[in-house]
Amino acid sequence: MPDRDPEENTDMDEKSEFISLRPKHLEEYVGQAKVVETLQIAIEAALKRNEPLDHVLFHAPPGLGKTTLAHIIAEEMGVRITVTSGPALEKGGDLLGILTHLEEGDVLFIDEIHRLPRVIEEFLYPAMEDFAVDFIFDKGIHARSHRYRLERFVLVGATTRAGSLSPPLRERFGIFRTLDFYVEEDLTRIAKRSAALLDVVVDDNGAQEIACRSRGTPRIVNRLLKRVRDFAQVRGDGVIHKGTVQEALALEGVDEKGLTTLDRKFLRSIIDFYKGGPAGIEAIAATLQEESDTLVDVVEPYLLQIGFLTRTSSGRKVSEDAYKHFGLPVHPGLFQ
Repeated sequence: MPDRDPEENTDMDEKSEFISLRPKHLEEYVGQAKVVETLQIAIEAALKRNEPLDHVLFHAPPGLGKTTLAHIIAEEMGVRITVTSGPALEKGGDLLGILTHLEEGDVLFIDEIHRLPRVIEEFLYPAMEDFAVDFIFDKGIHARSHRYRLERFVLVGATTRAGSLSPPLRERFGIFRTLDFYVEEDLTRIAKRSAALLDVVVDDNGAQEIACRSRGTPRIVNRLLKRVRDFAQVRGDGVIHKGTVQEALALEGVDEKGLTTLDRKFLRSIIDFYKGGPAGIEAIAATLQEESDTLVDVVEPYLLQIGFLTRTSSGRKVSEDAYKHFGLPVHPGLFQ
């Protein structure tokens, strides 16, 4: 494969973050062992055959490393990466302009791919399968079709809602992997690695405290680490200890379970307004004056993971553990 810079098409903010904290190679990647092993095998095999990788689809809640893995794939294959998102592609011409500029083996990363308009999705089918796109010239009886051949590229898609993808699109991906929430040990390692890159000292207890409040998500580890670094440099001795983390994150509204202000409002709205549930997501969103998509994609996955929330056919219900977390009495028979 040609040796090109995989960061060439990224914007400056994305490039800065990629260089500073994101791992650039699979051996640097922490966690998701099965996903990493799958990619290592697929990439090594593709390089041996001197062929592009199969199309890849990653499914996970926000912040678990889908974008990072897309950049790593491009880096490992020695090709460029072009980054876009489902909502940004409104017309066939938008996608066509991107596809015709891709060179052999280049990676096209589409974030939120489940939000692609149907017309774009159908335009993508022959591009993924046959590496070609069809043009229609003129109209009516004068209409004629022309097929334009594309270079063989690699589509990497990322979605928080795999169920929202149409079966024809989903089936055109050769590699489909779901990323899980990270365990505390891996998050601690990420906190220490990021601290070293940011040139800040963090002790073991401090890194662990950040990890346990990070909702199983590397992106949140890095965000909290930066806030704690600021606090340590202004209010402390510059070193991140457990106590420093606790004080800094108390100001951020992040509790010992990693719940944010929005998480707590979400749970308390079900408890206070709907007697613990069940309650429909649209009703909860209206109560909080938040978008239901934000609640489903950002808030709910972690609350479901730690057992504070359950989904039923009737709506969302708060668990007994959530009541205990808030120090609220559990009424007899509520969870029977």
